[in-house]
Amino acid sequence: MADPAVLLEKSGRIATVTLNDPERRNPISDAGTVDALCAALADIQNDPEISVCILTGAGSAFSSGGDVKAMRDRTGLFGGTPQEIAEGYMRGIQRIPLAVYGLDVPTIAAVNGPAMGAGCDLAVMCDFRIASTAAKFGEVFVSLGIIPGDAGSWFLPRRVAWEVAAEMTFTGRVLDAAEAKEKGLVMTVVSPDALIAETRAFAGTIASKPPRTIRQAKRLLRAAMKVDLPGFLEMAAANQALCHHSEDHAEAIAALLEKREGVFTGR
Repeated sequence: MADPAVLLEKSGRIATVTLNDPERRNPISDAGTVDALCAALADIQNDPEISVCILTGAGSAFSSGGDVKAMRDRTGLFGGTPQEIAEGYMRGIQRIPLAVYGLDVPTIAAVNGPAMGAGCDLAVMCDFRIASTAAKFGEVFVSLGIIPGDAGSWFLPRRVAWEVAAEMTFTGRVLDAAEAKEKGLVMTVVSPDALIAETRAFAGTIASKPPRTIRQAKRLLRAAMKVDLPGFLEMAAANQALCHHSEDHAEAIAALLEKREGVFTGR
């Protein structure tokens, strides 16, 4: 049997999703990979024991994005009439940004190597990016005569300055890890050997907090991007009232006053 296209591992409150096609540098445009990735993310969303998700790639690349040979041959996602291709995008790769954006837990891309095209966009969909020194980021669609069809143009200017997003989009120039950090695309750059440990340490800090509160906080950050201030304040008040009545809030206050680590249950 072929190895699964996507691996899902859970340890404590941390879930790790690994793109698992290293020989092809982890492309994400074929239907099987889209299905497997979206299924893993749905599993995480529906598991109240999970507080944070790490997304990474197997082998030397994070993700090569779209399968260029399939583009050449006009097969799979890239085959058919213009209408069929458009519908294929909506039924296929465009499910990924919806699944990532819809997660109520924070997401961290552990970018182990090149993240190109849709692979770059996948990293940018995450809330945080921690990069290996071997990582590269390329919004390379224009060099192939196409545009980001997977919401890259929606996410990128929400992560970096508009001028940075525009340069990456209009030139297709590839950024190394150091420049990506300088431009605000990456939070931290570490050696390849330290990438997973560094990412898990950061994830562990998030996972140590009250799990239900983490999900509420993520929902509020997401809502703040699209609602007006009065509506947002009403939403924040309702969520805060729930927090004040939670067992985890009482435990957090007790732990602070008793100068000890809190033990949280999600209740």
